Amino acid sequence: QSWGVVDIDDVCAGATYLVEQGLVDGERLCIDGGSAGGYTTLGALAFRPEVFKAGCSLYGIGDLTALAGDTHKFESRYLDGLVGPYPEEEELYKKRSPIESVDTLNCPILLLQGAEDKVVPPNQAEMMHKALVDKKIPTCLKIYDNEQHGFRNAENIENAIDSELAFYGRVFDIDVPGALELHIDNLP
Repeated sequence: QSWGVVDIDDVCAGATYLVEQGLVDGERLCIDGGSAGGYTTLGALAFRPEVFKAGCSLYGIGDLTALAGDTHKFESRYLDGLVGPYPEEEELYKKRSPIESVDTLNCPILLLQGAEDKVVPPNQAEMMHKALVDKKIPTCLKIYDNEQHGFRNAENIENAIDSELAFYGRVFDIDVPGALELHIDNLP
């Protein structure tokens, strides 16, 4: 029941090690992940804001309490083993929800989401996007029609990868020849 703690500690320790070894540029260090990895991405950015400078969450979880009530029946009790029984552990769910720590978020975030996702519903990305826009953090939300949890359409997979490249290019002011046009809220 340590989801949202050990996974975030692990990715942050690995990233910090790479910076300390001079293997990566700590000023352009990014994190991305899908599903549980999207939760880890948002959690690392919210709970350990000193490590990464930007991130991309693909169909990731921003609000564990909302997910406990919104996910499909098959996974409806899945979080009990990862976090604790809900609603008995509601305070822990809130504590581990990135949406509850928007005040610590401080870097650009790209959110990619399937419109028909029943595992992590689109409202997760929409709530996160609104919170980031309201805080004036550069952000972009792309919701893909006809996609569920994990993209399957080759065009959408390619677009998601190209969007991530374009996003990082824009936020780090890196020239990416042929980059997609991408509207990023709160970025001039």
